[in-house]
Amino acid sequence: MSMLQVSALTVRFGEETAVDDISFQMEEGERLGLVGESGSGKTLTALSIMGLPRPNSQTAGHILFEGKDLLALPPLEMRNIQGSKIAMVFQEPMTSLNPLRRIGWLVEEAMAIHTNSNRAERRQAALDAMRAVELTDPERVYRRYPHELSGGMRQRVMLAAAILMRPKLLICDEPTTALDVSTGMQILSLLHKLNQEFGVGILLISHDLGAVSRLCERALIMQDGRIVESGSVGTLFENPQAEYTAKLIDAQAAGRRYHD
Repeated sequence: MSMLQVSALTVRFGEETAVDDISFQMEEGERLGLVGESGSGKTLTALSIMGLPRPNSQTAGHILFEGKDLLALPPLEMRNIQGSKIAMVFQEPMTSLNPLRRIGWLVEEAMAIHTNSNRAERRQAALDAMRAVELTDPERVYRRYPHELSGGMRQRVMLAAAILMRPKLLICDEPTTALDVSTGMQILSLLHKLNQEFGVGILLISHDLGAVSRLCERALIMQDGRIVESGSVGTLFENPQAEYTAKLIDAQAAGRRYHD
């Protein structure tokens, strides 16, 4: 059985269908890209998996994770999965990290929620996670506040918090968008390292085909709430079958030529 099986997932806002009857699966430890332009439904798909529906939305279908249908779980059981078995790194850390809390508390939060560990155990686990994401001088960073860190460091803090409980699935929503090219490449390399060291499956939500091709083994292309093409990254980007996929590749190439 696949680690994650999404079947006929549909998300509506009143009469508007934002995610339209999509199905896909992920194997344990797989790196999968979900690609599309803004408004394609990729982030809504990720939020549905996390059990974080948008206000006024109606969700139908099935999301099986390790055999359990997440859409049918009671709220308390879903909360036991969030942050422990499935974790998410959001696009802009400054909107996700509580500015009034020190970094150590932010990284430890999931452990405080999901375990009976004491303060010393949580601190040690947080420092270990911060080392795993290659934060320089974690003892110092542990005492800092989010605004005292660079964008790349804040993204690493988000990753440290996400992997603290060794989840089976890590969802990353545009993790490199707010970063410069060099820092973005470092984050992608770090995600690959975490996948290899901890076996965590990674669902990368992105409009950046370059990021997906560097990190992922397989990709799904979304347009207007539907999956229009799927396959291995090499096959998709070298020989796209869907017109929309070809347009995305051409647009990305044109953007590179413009910046060059």
